[in-house]
This record gives sequence, structure tokens and C-alpha cells, in this order.
Amino acid sequence: LGIIGPNGSGKTTLLKMMNGIFWPDKGKITISGKTGALIAVGSGFHLMLTGRENIYINGAILGLSKKEVNEKIDEIIEFADIGEFIDYPVKFYSSGMFIRLGFSVAVTAEPEILLIDEVLAVGDLAFQNKSFQRLGQLKEKSNAAVFVSHNLNHIRNLCDKVMILNRGKQFFYGDTQEAIIEYYKLIGEEKLLKIKEKGISYFEHFSSGDILFHNSGIFDNNESQVDTIAKGEDIVCYFDFELKDYKEELFFAVGILDENRKNSILQYSHDNNLRFCQLSKGKYRLVVRFENPNLSPGIYSSSFAIRDKKTGATYERIIGLNPFSIRGEIIPRATIHTNSQWKLSNFSEKKKTLICEH
Repeated sequence: LGIIGPNGSGKTTLLKMMNGIFWPDKGKITISGKTGALIAVGSGFHLMLTGRENIYINGAILGLSKKEVNEKIDEIIEFADIGEFIDYPVKFYSSGMFIRLGFSVAVTAEPEILLIDEVLAVGDLAFQNKSFQRLGQLKEKSNAAVFVSHNLNHIRNLCDKVMILNRGKQFFYGDTQEAIIEYYKLIGEEKLLKIKEKGISYFEHFSSGDILFHNSGIFDNNESQVDTIAKGEDIVCYFDFELKDYKEELFFAVGILDENRKNSILQYSHDNNLRFCQLSKGKYRLVVRFENPNLSPGIYSSSFAIRDKKTGATYERIIGLNPFSIRGEIIPRATIHTNSQWKLSNFSEKKKTLICEH
């Protein structure tokens, strides 16, 4: 079971209640089976004792006899891979060393139910890989694990079912992929709400004073203003501005920016051979449609600039306009998702052999 949710939603608190550290205010928790927990860095360690001595203490907490620890101690020390520090007091350990030793004891004891918090993120990449391989082995033995993590790749690869917690309550429970989709939707809505609550209309604004910017927004296909669109739909941006006097020729730069305000898509009117000539004083609306951009689900905003076509001088430039969210089922691992072709061939023989093509 994976447990995911925004910070402060109650994930670690729930694990601590399952491990008997906290008691629930209402209801009850029933656990059938021997549990092992890795919830906080250094939990269950006596700082003045050595790593080796703490193995026996942690083993006893997990229900192992001294004889059973003696049988497993070499395996635990080898898996922890902290070298000579195994005989040093653990008060000298780094957080990564705490995790190595604590996790090694927990998984070697092979509890029927293993409770794991985000603490594995503290370890280095090599130890993380070894840890997740061991979790996979425990899973094959039908041992149960409750796994709290912000790393959705780990959740996707390890978990059969996922619970989403939000503000102390169960928001969703079900299939892993469906849960990840719901989670992206939830955090997108939460982020967009926080942005709107701050009342910030843009991030950066430069104006020469020659042109006045008035308003902007996002349209759906029916030209109704929206702040959420489905993944793969056209993104239609509009920008209202006013010319204070006659302009011979202008060009525009319009972009869609990701959450870090980096351009995901940027369009220049002159790249599209569009000319805006002999514009008199007055109010105007520019509408730009980004066709099937296929952006990943997330939070985006727009950028807008007006420049003189002959000199390149900037009249108006605004970054971070009208934040909006993109929702969708596919969760790609980049800002823009596109189709691709794959081919794997074997060159180890004298002739090339096609293994698979997709």
C-alpha cells in the first residue's frame, strides 16, 4: 500500500499510529502480524551505543531473539555497508548511515508488515537501488508494506494500491495508476488555488509607456474563459492592450511557461510570417491558439511581449500571466510529451538482427 499526499496531510502521523507511537483520537487500529518500521531517522537507536549494539536492540524491538540476531548479524552488517563505523557510537553517524543501519535491520528481520516513511530518500542512489530491490523480494514473499513517499516512480513500481491523504482525510483509495492521476489533479488544483489566493496577476512586467496592457486569459474551444484545460487540447490565449499613438509595424512574442517560468512553447509572429502594420491609436485584442501542444499535466502561465518590427525595441513585456492548470491521464516525465518510434537491434552477430520495433 502506497500513501501519498501533500505535505501536512497526515501521512507520517498515520504510520506512527500504525506503529503504536500515537493513539488514534477516534476509532481503532487493528494489525495482524509482526511489524517493522522505518519512520524517522535514528528512531529506536541509543546514541551512546555502537551500531553493532543497536542491531541487537532493534532486533529485540522487532521481536527477534538474541540467537536469531546472531544468525542474521553478518547479513545485516553487509547490507548496511557502513564499514568500520559499525563499532562506533551511532551519535557520530550521518543521517544516511542511520538509514542504512535501520533499514538493514528492518528488512533482514523480514517482518510480516513493514512500515516505511520517506526516510529512504536520505540514502545515496546505490543504497536506494539496493533497498528497493530488497522491498521487491519481500513483496514476492507476500510480506505486506505500507510505503509513504513523494517519489511517484517508486510508488508506481512498488505499490498495488494507493491511498491519497489530504488534510487528515482519505481523499482517494484504489488502483496505483488511477491514484497517481488523481494526485496530480489534486496538487494542480491546490497550487492553482494558492496562486489565486495570493492575488498575483503576473510575475514580471516591463513597459515603455507607449502601449498599455489591459487584460489576458485562457479560452476553451467555445471561447469561454477557463483556468483548467484537458491535456492535448488547444491552448487559446488572449491579450488586450491599447496603443497610445500610431505604430508603423509591430511583432508579438507569446509563450506558455511551466511552473518555474521557463518557456515550454514560444511563438514569434514574425516566425509565422505575420505582419501587423499601420496600427492606429486604439484598443486591440490578440488571440493566439497553440494547437495540440500536448503539455504534461501541471501548472502553467503565459508570457506576452510587443516589440517594434524595425528596431526590435520592446514596448511591453509581461511574464507569468493568468496561471492555469492542465489535467490529464497520461503522466509523462517531461514538460512536453510527444509520440516516438523505438527500434532495438542486436549487433553481436555478423549480421544485424532486429529484436523489436515499436
